[in-house]
Amino acid sequence: MELPYGEDINYWKTGRSSYDMWVDRAKSQIEKFDGKILAEGFGSNAGGQAAFMIGFEMQGDKFKVIWPILPSKNKDVKAAKIQAATMLYHDVKAKCISATVLGAKAAFFSYLMLPDGRTAIQATDKELFDGIPKQLLISD
Repeated sequence: MELPYGEDINYWKTGRSSYDMWVDRAKSQIEKFDGKILAEGFGSNAGGQAAFMIGFEMQGDKFKVIWPILPSKNKDVKAAKIQAATMLYHDVKAKCISATVLGAKAAFFSYLMLPDGRTAIQATDKELFDGIPKQLLISD
């Protein structure tokens, strides 16, 4: 999937908080809902793609959020990082609220860590369809 330009999406230069502050707010949301932060990071590759990552545990399951930094038409990397961290925060906050009603596994399903370290969204359709019944088993 080709990413849109940051300038064409919400939260482009709408605030003054740093990207670190937004990532910290996302982690605080996870902790507020009894999640435990396992890892956090920022990475980029030689092709210029970059992302924030937060790994956490909640309600007995492990999750890994990888949020991409969108390309900027004007190469404004700082604004793109702030925008990505802001979107990361809002996504995590919405899913934390959903988790109080639906459970963490349902709310964060796309970020669910599989035994091989990939997330559910990184699995193939066949793997998901074959594995969903096992993932959704409810234990007493």
